[in-house]
Amino acid sequence: MPKKILKKITPDSEWIKNHKHLQFFGDKLHDPNFWHFNRRSIAKAFAIGLFACWIPVPGQMLLAASAALFYRANLPVSLMLVWVSNPITIPPLFYFAYRVGLLLMQGTVPTAAFDFSIDGLMSGLSNTWEPFLLGCVVLASVSSCVGYFGINALWRYSVIKKWTARKTN
Repeated sequence: MPKKILKKITPDSEWIKNHKHLQFFGDKLHDPNFWHFNRRSIAKAFAIGLFACWIPVPGQMLLAASAALFYRANLPVSLMLVWVSNPITIPPLFYFAYRVGLLLMQGTVPTAAFDFSIDGLMSGLSNTWEPFLLGCVVLASVSSCVGYFGINALWRYSVIKKWTARKTN
């Protein structure tokens, strides 16, 4: 069941092979193992994609593609999951990461008014970058583990369900 759903929503392999920003990978993209839909490949892809979506840098897709090629995960699913953090969802996701980092560091939210200047921006960043990055790392690790083990469990449940349906018929 998950295999059919994933095949419907993933981009075509030819589109990814010909994508202008992924051409530096060369002939590695033509390896058929990166396009297979099996439990291990998809679970790794979920872990990679969900981890990469929490990394607060431009080029998350390139990081996810590099990791998918290195760990031999499904490339389209890895790239698709990076878009969990898109321009619409980034502000709430990163604010949540900041709040998680504050909670883990046992800090408090600064209440001073923001001064819209270079000095105000620099002083604001000096107070927020540590909890923000800590929250991003923690949420990336947690969502990666949940994605990996969740897809493994869902895939196994689907296979067991098919086996029991076959036995009863």
